[in-house]
Amino acid sequence: MSRNNIHRLCVIIIPLLLCLACKEAKETIIEHEEETIVEEDPNAPPRLWREKWYEHELLLTRQYYNDSLVIYHDDDMDPTVTWPRRILTQIWNYSWKHYGGFGPDPRLRVVLHGGTYGGGHPGYYLSNKHEYFNVIDVGLARNKWQDSIGEPLDITAHEIGHIVESVSYNTLNSPAFSIWGDSKWMEIYQYDVYKGLGWTEKAASWHNRMMTIKKDFPRANTYWYRDWFFPIYDRYGGVTVLNNFFKLLSEHFPTTSIPNGRKYIRDLNFGEFIHFWSGAAGEDLSELAAAAFGDKDRYGNLWMPQLQQAQKDFSAISY
Repeated sequence: MSRNNIHRLCVIIIPLLLCLACKEAKETIIEHEEETIVEEDPNAPPRLWREKWYEHELLLTRQYYNDSLVIYHDDDMDPTVTWPRRILTQIWNYSWKHYGGFGPDPRLRVVLHGGTYGGGHPGYYLSNKHEYFNVIDVGLARNKWQDSIGEPLDITAHEIGHIVESVSYNTLNSPAFSIWGDSKWMEIYQYDVYKGLGWTEKAASWHNRMMTIKKDFPRANTYWYRDWFFPIYDRYGGVTVLNNFFKLLSEHFPTTSIPNGRKYIRDLNFGEFIHFWSGAAGEDLSELAAAAFGDKDRYGNLWMPQLQQAQKDFSAISY
């Protein structure tokens, strides 16, 4: 080939190769386990996000995202911890499928701290405390995060459970929180999640541990899981009966309008609590409640008169 022909080919081919190279650079693909994400996705969550709640004020960096969640780390979090990508996606998707939905944004924001802050808390899309996002914010010592089946899994699942109880069916607040406290609902919620996702050994281990836990409310030696939640779950439809409780609350318990949704205006009393759970199960649970809790609430009030009044006030709930 003549020198002039070679020159003409170079003029044509080299710009073409440069153009293809530029295109490839613009569409850099990042592989994250089973997910393939285009970095330049215009709908990508922000790469940086600053905390503005409670004592938290760190600048967070996005580590991963998919259609269901986005994970942020602080600078002390171990970047080699990747199991939450898969596990928390499964838990969030399971909860979204089986409960009342949690707002217009399908993504859960997951904030993980490597020792800077301890413990965990949730944020809700109907509240401005976390900029109107569903959030779980969890901090553990950096070296603990490698355990994908122990404490880190349990605490992150626990915080997702608070979102389920607090914003299902587009309604903010948990009217039962003053009755069951921080962890009693979570015990049955987490058992169902582990069982529903097919984590047989984890579910069995969790169940066996929960069966032994007792509390001093509403009376001493109350076994919430063993004597109340698990019998309801086991006899009346598993996750369906759990969801029914929140659905009935959203349909019948008093609310007021707020931006983009509603919120409950008060808490349940103990008789109302039993009434709504009876409605969820489709059967009178007053005998089960008496065996599990005795005849009084934690303040010493007889709950049977409360139940009788609840049956009048919420007569559309039948069983």
